[in-house]
Amino acid sequence: MKKQFIRISLFYCSNALHRDEIDYASERNKDIKITSISLPCLGKVNLLYLLKAIETGSDGILLVSCKLGECSYLQGNFRARKRVGYVDDLLSETGFGRGHVKFVSIEKDQKMEILMSAINNLAETLKVELREV
Repeated sequence: MKKQFIRISLFYCSNALHRDEIDYASERNKDIKITSISLPCLGKVNLLYLLKAIETGSDGILLVSCKLGECSYLQGNFRARKRVGYVDDLLSETGFGRGHVKFVSIEKDQKMEILMSAINNLAETLKVELREV
């Protein structure tokens, strides 16, 4: 039985996005189920949080941070970007494959374009991956 929608866990910096912006993105993508998790800084995201999201049924994970170099907590978005690589390596080693975890930083004047593009790009990558399974 094929899945009817893609499940994405979206971890985001509360300084970069607001809940209503994510709700808007969810409404625009009916074939994508987005579970959003707000953090005071994306640097707080833990490897275990990301792995747990995959374990509990997410097809992919999107981390959305404030603009690189403009983190309120100095280095949080750089740390989060590194963790994406670690999780991608772990998922690859376990046979799950690469490309299920993506990182994007948001420019204030292009928030929605960047968010929608990141969600759609991840969903397309996951659709191709799921068709191959």
